[in-house]
Amino acid sequence: MPRFAANLTMLFDDLPFLDRFAAARAAGFTAVEYLFPYDYAPGELLARLRHHGLKQVLHNLPAGNWAVGDRGIACDPRRVQEFRDGIERAIRYAHALDCPQLNCLAGKLPAGVSPQEANATLVDNLRHAARELGRAGLRLLVEPINAYDIPGFFLTRTDQALAVIDQVGADNLLLQYDVYHAQRSEGELAATLERHLPRIGHIQVADNPGRHEPGTGEINYPFLFHRLDELGWSGWIGCEYKPAGTTVQGLGWMEACQ
Repeated sequence: MPRFAANLTMLFDDLPFLDRFAAARAAGFTAVEYLFPYDYAPGELLARLRHHGLKQVLHNLPAGNWAVGDRGIACDPRRVQEFRDGIERAIRYAHALDCPQLNCLAGKLPAGVSPQEANATLVDNLRHAARELGRAGLRLLVEPINAYDIPGFFLTRTDQALAVIDQVGADNLLLQYDVYHAQRSEGELAATLERHLPRIGHIQVADNPGRHEPGTGEINYPFLFHRLDELGWSGWIGCEYKPAGTTVQGLGWMEACQ
């Protein structure tokens, strides 16, 4: 059975963020991920990780102003310096939290920018980020996101993201494969995992429709988890879903999917 990490941005959302670490450990998780650590001092987060015996497996690079609708800035040619300024900060947090990898959100296609210019900007930014993270001993991920949930998002399909990764040409740049986003954008989940697993650095899960717990929708998660075991997946799987009720009440899916 795969190893699951609680996404603290989405799970235990009835609690203040810093209280979610204890709740995750009490629910049986030994690892966590979340979107951004930057609202908190690294030491404050590290204290919770250590106190509760948790490993942090992922967070994102700074992604612009989330509150006003930014969902990443890596494809925006007008914000290259802002993107690159965030890399040093992200590395500092990753080292403080012993987090081995960082995810880059490409962002929405900016108004007035052609897809070709956005792609070139994304490739240049990822090449720079991969170089800086490589020097720091970290892996860089890039994630396709479906255009239904985030209209206008630039990277929406696995093949598009892999083409960008090929253009960057960095050994430490891998794909973040979110099963929910992939189901909405393209399907072919098992075949895609089988074909590209060596190029995948992290997997996230939620069901469709609704983005709730595995087992609440159309995706055959018992089959997928069994296939990942057969393929030898040894990485973490992030539980990035919206609980249909309370987080704890919904965790029965883990046993049901065995």
